[in-house]
Amino acid sequence: MEDTSKLTASELSVLTGTFMAESLSVCVLTYFLQHVQNPVIKPYIQTGLEISQSNYDVIRNLMVSEEIPVPDGFTENDVNIHAERLYTDEFILHYAMNIGLMGVNAFSSALPNAARKDIRNFYASCLQSSTNYFNQGIDIAQEMGNYIWAPYIPYPTEVEYIHSKKFLGGWFGEQRPLTSVEISHLFINLYRNMLGSVLLMGFSQTAKIPEVKKFLKRGTELAKHHCDVFSEFLKESDLFPPANSTIHATASTDPVFSDKLVMFHTKALYSAGIGFYGASIGTSARRDLITAYTRLITEVGDYSKDGVNISIEKNWIEKPPSAPDRKKL
Repeated sequence: MEDTSKLTASELSVLTGTFMAESLSVCVLTYFLQHVQNPVIKPYIQTGLEISQSNYDVIRNLMVSEEIPVPDGFTENDVNIHAERLYTDEFILHYAMNIGLMGVNAFSSALPNAARKDIRNFYASCLQSSTNYFNQGIDIAQEMGNYIWAPYIPYPTEVEYIHSKKFLGGWFGEQRPLTSVEISHLFINLYRNMLGSVLLMGFSQTAKIPEVKKFLKRGTELAKHHCDVFSEFLKESDLFPPANSTIHATASTDPVFSDKLVMFHTKALYSAGIGFYGASIGTSARRDLITAYTRLITEVGDYSKDGVNISIEKNWIEKPPSAPDRKKL
């Protein structure tokens, strides 16, 4: 039986967010597909583009059928696919892998917020396709020798219990070695910031408006600073931070994406970062780690707020579906 109930506020929220994200992905992946050269990576980008385009079309058709105004999102006017090459193939691969990873996170959160069967089925399908896409990217990166591995530690030889509050450590001075959970979060946050710094470096080189260019350069430096913080924690436990010299931006200054798109992308990047740092706090026991994550969240929040202010001034932010203002009615 066809479900004819109206969309809830939660469903409107996740559908609008997904529509914006997929419209952005279509623009970025279309440009990447135009420039990627590696014969193994190119079909992977084509697959990612087809997934994003399909998700975009489903939501657009749904909004039309529900008589909901379709957001402007991002279109071919926000990307110049014929601009010079801005990123290496290796960066493009890792960027696309992270589209899959972000999709897994976003769709697994969207699914429990859906009540209508058609919306649940849609997000269940999105979750499956994102999982498959992410796994495919990891396989390609490993086969190419381009995958960035988390640090290794020796296997434990026995089961141990914590007998002292010293395990929590202090804020300064000598600390116990990192646990595997703490290492995992430090590594993935370092990896994400490494990719983010490269992405924003390319954005800053090609932005048109001086105010936006300055903001993006600041974001590049912020991401590098956070990389340094996470690297130092790993080094203290004699763990070497990951490195890959093939993942970088070119020296091109040829405009690729609209300033509106790059500002939206940057905001999404740092909003996700705040969520990842929050999750890291919840699983880290050392007090100095918790303090560091808390400080970094504040830094990201301040930066993100400044970006929102710029976008509001430029009239670049679409208002999400909202409850009626009863006081004005």
